Amino acid sequence: MEVDFKDDEDIARIARGVKVIAVVGLSPNEARPSWGVARYLQANGYRVIPVNPGQAGGKILGETVYARLSDIPPMIPVQMVDIFRKSEAVGPIVDEALAHLPHLNSIWLQLGIRNDAAPSRAEARGITVIQDRCPKIEFPRHL
Repeated sequence: MEVDFKDDEDIARIARGVKVIAVVGLSPNEARPSWGVARYLQANGYRVIPVNPGQAGGKILGETVYARLSDIPPMIPVQMVDIFRKSEAVGPIVDEALAHLPHLNSIWLQLGIRNDAAPSRAEARGITVIQDRCPKIEFPRHL
């Protein structure tokens, strides 16, 4: 993969600046990549808010699971949304994040996930979007 220095600067700023991350598609299954990434983030001091409609009301990694981003109480200042969903599902998730998360400053699309239309809507509102990358891989270089 070619190095994108703008992405690298954005990743460094995000890694050092965010504290609360909503993980959309977080699985309770420890063998799933979403669980491993969320566990890594928690272990490094980030608060992880699970979003998974099939697990809503339960707990994953000790945190209450919400069905949708819009269900997260306003007193939880989500700054970053990390998306573990198919590329075609990204649009509605980004739109919901933009509508309901006032502290949002970044959106991550996990490895293998790209959707250029939805992120452009977020970027137009000043939200940094990182595509096809993983914070578990990228954050250690900047912490």
